Amino acid sequence: MVSEQADAAPGRIGVLVDRVRVLAKSRERVIVGIVGAPGAGKSMLTDELSDVLRGEGLTCEVVPMDGFHLAQAELERLGWAARKGAIDTFDADGYVALLRRLRTQRRGDPAVYAPRYVRGTVEESIGSAISVPSDTRVVLTEGNYLLAEPAPWCEVREIADETWYLDADDAARRDRLLARHLANGKTYQRALAFTDGSDARNAELIEHTAPRADVVVRWRSAD
Repeated sequence: MVSEQADAAPGRIGVLVDRVRVLAKSRERVIVGIVGAPGAGKSMLTDELSDVLRGEGLTCEVVPMDGFHLAQAELERLGWAARKGAIDTFDADGYVALLRRLRTQRRGDPAVYAPRYVRGTVEESIGSAISVPSDTRVVLTEGNYLLAEPAPWCEVREIADETWYLDADDAARRDRLLARHLANGKTYQRALAFTDGSDARNAELIEHTAPRADVVVRWRSAD
């Protein structure tokens, strides 16, 4: 499959808003999966996109994959703490099950609740922190591995209406990632170890999934 291409940047996402608007004309609920390497700008895009869609009268909720991080205690028990963020350090089955509930939710059904990952001093997920009411027209879900081939990740493409891959400038992405680790309380040495260690390995895996996206978004900082 040859993915479509789209250019976008913070404050310049009209082409992506238009895509969602067109999808919403033909279905009761739109689910868009937004994929990218660590630090690519996924949260930045979903936050801006959700704000614009709400401003246009389309109800929208953001459900990040990060809510399905395994708990720190479990990572330590497994000896995986230094690999946090790798593909096997998420509850993938739980995430896919949630997406299926969001896919089949109909107007009048109870709200579906999703976990939220809290960065900084907590660095843990909080269950049922995100409410998705049944009248939500657009669900944006963002994360690293939505286009990965191993089961159950491969099911995400079947559930979502579209998947977008964020192709970000690699140097800028690394700078954002390092700054995020530092802002979350890591020492410079530990932040650098994550950025150029496990994060870099994860980014390489994620970049290889880009051809499976419906749209490759060339995501660059605004001038």
